Amino acid sequence: MSYFDRMKDKIKNIEAKKEVIILGIETSCDETSAAVVRNGREVLGHKIASQIELHRKYGGVVPEIASRKHVEVINPLIDETVKEADIPLSEMDGIAVTYGPGLVGALLVGVATAKALAFGLETPLIGVHHIEGHISANYIVHKNLEPPFLCLVVSGGHSHLVGVMDYGRYEILGQTLDDAAGEAYDKIARTLKLGYPGGPVIDRLAQQGDPHFVEYPRPYIKDPHYNFSFSGLKTAVINHLHSMDQRGQKYRVEDIAASFQQAVVDVLVDKTIKAAEDTRSQRIVLAGGVAANSALKTQLGNRCREKGMELYYPTPLLCTDNGAMIASAGYYKLRRGLVSDLTLNAIPGLPLA
Repeated sequence: MSYFDRMKDKIKNIEAKKEVIILGIETSCDETSAAVVRNGREVLGHKIASQIELHRKYGGVVPEIASRKHVEVINPLIDETVKEADIPLSEMDGIAVTYGPGLVGALLVGVATAKALAFGLETPLIGVHHIEGHISANYIVHKNLEPPFLCLVVSGGHSHLVGVMDYGRYEILGQTLDDAAGEAYDKIARTLKLGYPGGPVIDRLAQQGDPHFVEYPRPYIKDPHYNFSFSGLKTAVINHLHSMDQRGQKYRVEDIAASFQQAVVDVLVDKTIKAAEDTRSQRIVLAGGVAANSALKTQLGNRCREKGMELYYPTPLLCTDNGAMIASAGYYKLRRGLVSDLTLNAIPGLPLA
């Protein structure tokens, strides 16, 4: 009998359980993380090993360095997580792992580890889409949140407007056609010599700046579709900075940061509200690294109140890449009987829907 056939019997037993414990593993980029989560909502143990300091000197993530670091820390990290949860690996009802999208070498580390654990423990393997994980982070923070809702996923690699119809049922309404919002933040921060990652430092500086110092372009803000484009905005800011430098014009970094951030937030908020109105969605959910941005949460929150809509977003820790969100997403897949075979592979360009 194959592994997959044996798991069918396991799934039948899990269906009758009141408490389902999932180990989640995340290694899609530059954070190694593991978490033990009960019933998709309660975190029992959670560890994140960040690689920011390793990549900071290069101004961005170096894939080979990221992969090697994942190999170095993943096994001890899982051990620490399980110890914190005080639940032995043998009692895990499933092993959930990000298998795409992301850096292929980094993904492979997590996938190989999860497959080894699933095989050795004779427990279901659950492949999880990285964006589905970010969406599911909100289930941990907001215990009563359930689909349907509209989700804006914004991070270093993704800018998506997603209709969440049900657990595991998604419709992509719009997405970035070039640079994601977080990627644009990193590139502007690099130009301003602010270091990596760019999002938190630009957000902090913007709070002391004038958001109308320069009215940078707002790409696609009035277009009827829900797609994003931040490459042109990024180029406009960089060209403006070079022009001022060449002319010897003085400027405050805080004002540039505030003006750039305001342009990004205006586009994200307007597109999200438009999509919510067009789809008659009364609940808007934020997810991804940029969901921690103070201006985005404030401005979108204000617009939601004006429109009588509800806004949900994760805690800052759960905005990052983390194992808890993967375990949560894995729980809902397992409840629907969606498990993976041991042939599961990393797919760096994995589509959500």
